[in-house]
Amino acid sequence: MPLSIPYPSWLKPEVIPGLPVRWYGVMYIVAFGITYLMYRRQIKERNFPMNDDDLSSMFFWIILSLILGARIFHSVIYETKDLVKPWLIFWPFRDGRFTGFQGMSYHGGVIGFLTAMFIFSYKKKYDVREIGDMFAAGVPLGYTFGRIGNFINAELSGRITASPIGMVFPNNGIYPTDRDYGIIRDGAAAMGLDVTTGFGGVLNLPRHPSQLYEALFEGIVLWAIIWLLRKHKPFKGFLTAVYISGYGLFRFFIEYFREPDAALGYRLQFVKNDLPPALSHPLLCFSTGQILCFGMILLGIAGAIIASRMENSEGNYFYREENVKVKNDAERAAKRNKRRKSRKKLR
Repeated sequence: MPLSIPYPSWLKPEVIPGLPVRWYGVMYIVAFGITYLMYRRQIKERNFPMNDDDLSSMFFWIILSLILGARIFHSVIYETKDLVKPWLIFWPFRDGRFTGFQGMSYHGGVIGFLTAMFIFSYKKKYDVREIGDMFAAGVPLGYTFGRIGNFINAELSGRITASPIGMVFPNNGIYPTDRDYGIIRDGAAAMGLDVTTGFGGVLNLPRHPSQLYEALFEGIVLWAIIWLLRKHKPFKGFLTAVYISGYGLFRFFIEYFREPDAALGYRLQFVKNDLPPALSHPLLCFSTGQILCFGMILLGIAGAIIASRMENSEGNYFYREENVKVKNDAERAAKRNKRRKSRKKLR
């Protein structure tokens, strides 16, 4: 039997067994914290005219919108059974146990994120291209920890593989009552894998640790590229476009190693594939994630073209310090005038 990597038995979804605190939620907090610190560093680095109040307010609304978008989109696209009882979308309990929000869609989170960013930039008179570029230089590094959270949960694992880097994840067993059991057993045997069933007849085989592939390429590698480009961007909005297209491109190819959602399979099939998705992903069969990522690639390219042709598009990196002082002074003056008007009304 080909060698495989055992899943670390000491990894558990709960931080402390028996308490309703899960590593997945902790990783979300770490991701938001890292993105906040990276954004704050860029503000100081560039003398960007944003004060602490606006920074905190922006992150609050963006995080809230991201979570709402991720959860709603997942329910609409992947877990449609929740739509029968919509209140379950935001109900963190299942079968009497605290589970948190199980099921968050990255693409839905992007929609929520972009919506909040555009609204905030419009209301506060910031250039949305600049806001997006600073987020793009920090978000991928934070995203890395989200995928590590998936790995700790032993979820979103990849397809069955005979590769030495395959990993036997808990809870990925195929049962004899499943219609694909025989096909998977025979296919695994043809790949040279041991198909001996475990306790209760469960067949659990090595899979690609696709969560770690995503953490590496969509997280660390993409972040490193954008971070190195941040001082050399040709126009405002360039880094945002690189992030959107870059994520879409990396994720599109990693999807070939990741098993599509069992209930959805392949949304587009240009070649006939009789094997279950756990065993095979032909080049011309495309999952829901790949279709959405292809849309992201096109969106990033279109965004780059539009951003480069907008007024005041030159990619100036540093803001003059007096610009920050002028903006802060103007905001303080506006608040004083608002307080004066309120006092006059009371009189």
